[in-house]
Amino acid sequence: MQLFYSPIISENNDQIIFDKEESRHIVKVLRKKEGDLLYITDGNGTLFEVEILISNQKKCIAQFLKKEKKERSRSYYLHMAIAPTKNIGRFEWFLEKATEIGVDEITPIVCKNSERKIVKIDRLQKIIQGGMKQSLQFHLPVLNPPIKYYDFVNKHKNDQLFIAHCEEAIERKTLDKLITPNRKYTILIGPEGDFSPEEIKQALDNDFSPISLGKNRLRTETAGITCVQHVSFIHL
Repeated sequence: MQLFYSPIISENNDQIIFDKEESRHIVKVLRKKEGDLLYITDGNGTLFEVEILISNQKKCIAQFLKKEKKERSRSYYLHMAIAPTKNIGRFEWFLEKATEIGVDEITPIVCKNSERKIVKIDRLQKIIQGGMKQSLQFHLPVLNPPIKYYDFVNKHKNDQLFIAHCEEAIERKTLDKLITPNRKYTILIGPEGDFSPEEIKQALDNDFSPISLGKNRLRTETAGITCVQHVSFIHL
């Protein structure tokens, strides 16, 4: 299945008109023609099957055939709050792979040691959309705008809260020892240079449990993916 994404697709319409970029991809790259079927999701769990009526590189038009509501494939809700990396390509890699593995919400957090405090949300949205389509999922993860670390920690609450840090003086456990299955989780991942001692204390004071990701020191994006994958494995 080749999956497409459209946030404005609606069951109330009889047809969908693809923009120039998507039309060119459908006709020029995928070599689709009149009569071929396409599959589109609205990112909210609905899968639409459409048939191409006009195969034009500038304006491809398709007609709706049927729709199907898709339930979430996961029994848990995972919110990753992670500091964007100095090399934005590494952060984009995290977004893509986390989406493919399974994440529900992502918030970029600006910490004391953050070397990147500004991100281009529109570009990051496209990375996430690509990950969703690649992995044939029908629910688009929520990408929040960047927020200061203290503001996030002070206001955000979920069923289970975790912070991954490298401070050896504080006792840390692995996720499998702490997670209660089928709940809502929020995991904090710090920047290059880790969270500051004050930031760690703030998280602990707000009921975040400290977690260990192993003996090796990981890059920010690797730590994030390790958490996403670990939570996924726990729920297999």
